Amino acid sequence: MAVDTDNIAFVRRQLLEPQQTPRQDIGPLAWARKNLFATPFDAVLTVAALAVIIWAGRGLVDWLFIQATWFGTDRTFCATVDQGGIQPSGWSGACWAFVGDKFGFFMFGSYPVDERWRPALVFLLFALSLAPLLMPKVPYKGWNALVAFIIMPVISFFLLHGGVFGLEPVETANWGGLLVTLIISYVGIVVSLPVGILLALGRRSELGVVRMVCIAFIELIRGVPLITVLFLASYMLPLFLPPGTNIDKFLRAIIGVAMFASAYMAEVIRGGLQAIPKGQFEGADSLGLSYWQKMGLIVMPQAIKLVIPGIVNTFIGMFKDTSLVSIISMYDLLGIVRASFADAAWVTAVTPLTGLIFAGFVFWLFCFSMSRYSNFIERYLDTGHKR
Repeated sequence: MAVDTDNIAFVRRQLLEPQQTPRQDIGPLAWARKNLFATPFDAVLTVAALAVIIWAGRGLVDWLFIQATWFGTDRTFCATVDQGGIQPSGWSGACWAFVGDKFGFFMFGSYPVDERWRPALVFLLFALSLAPLLMPKVPYKGWNALVAFIIMPVISFFLLHGGVFGLEPVETANWGGLLVTLIISYVGIVVSLPVGILLALGRRSELGVVRMVCIAFIELIRGVPLITVLFLASYMLPLFLPPGTNIDKFLRAIIGVAMFASAYMAEVIRGGLQAIPKGQFEGADSLGLSYWQKMGLIVMPQAIKLVIPGIVNTFIGMFKDTSLVSIISMYDLLGIVRASFADAAWVTAVTPLTGLIFAGFVFWLFCFSMSRYSNFIERYLDTGHKR
C-alpha cells in the first residue's frame, strides 16, 4: 500500500544548515574532561599524578635551572658562598658552566681545535643530504639516496681523516664525543637494513646451504652480548688476518656494531615476511615474476611497512649501544663526558650528575626524534584505512 508522504508531518522537506560543534566538545577543557576526568577514578589518578609531578618537579627545576651555574671557567664558579663572602659553604645546583666549557670536547673529542670546522662541516652536509630524503614528497629519492649513502660517506671520510687536498691528517684515535656516536650509529643503520633483509631472505631460502649459513650467523650473533662482538672485532679479528695487515680500530668497531645490528634486523624483517598472506606470493607467481621481482616489488614493501616500529626500535637500541665502544678504549659521547670528570679544574660534587644529565638529554633527543619520525611514516603509509 502506497504511503501519502504529503500528510506525514515529521518528514522534513529541506536540509538543516550545518551547525557548529557544541562548545563543550571542543577545546582544552573538552580534552581534559575526556582524557583526565572521564570518571571519578580517572580524576583521582589525575590529581595524584599532578601532586607527584609538582612535588618532584619543584626541586628538580630549582636544581636544574634556578640554582644552576650557567657561566664560568672552573669549579669555583659552581661553589656557593656564605653570607660573609669569604668561604664557600657548598655547591650550587647544576653546573652548566662545566658543560659549556667542555662542549667542544663533548662534540668532537680530542679532534684538533683548529680543525674542528671539518667535523662541523660534515654534520652540516649530512643534515642537508638527509633532510630531503626524509621528506616523502621531495622527488628524486634515488639520487638523494646515492648522495646520502654513497657519496657523502666518502667525502666525510676524507674531510675527517685528512691527508688529501692539504688537509692535516687526524687519526681516528683522536675522534670522539658525539662525532663517534653519530658515525657508528649512521653506518650501523645504513648497513644493517640491507644486510638484515638479505639475511632474512636467506633464512627463508629453499637452498639448504644458504639457509644454514644465515641461521648460523643470526643465532651466533644474537646469542652473545654486543660487548663480546666488540671484543672479537677489536682483538680477535687481527689474529685471523695475514701478518702485517692492520685494520683501524674504529673501523673494527663499526664492523662489530653493523654485524650485531644486522642479526637483529634480520629477525625483524623475517617477522614482517611471515605476516604477509600467502596469496600475495601466489599472486606474484601467477604474474610470472621472478623471485627478486616478487620480493622487491610485491612482498618486501609490504613486509617493511608492517615492521616499521620494530625497525626503528632496533635503530634506537643500536644508537644507545654505541656507548659500549668505551670498552675497547674508544670514547663516544658518554665516554667523553665520563672522562671529563677527571679534570681537576672541574672536580665538584655536582659535575658528574650535570654531565650525565646532558649526555642523557642528547641521547633522548635523537631517540625521540627517530620515534616521532617513525610515527609520521606509519601514518603516511597507512593508506589502507584512509577514506
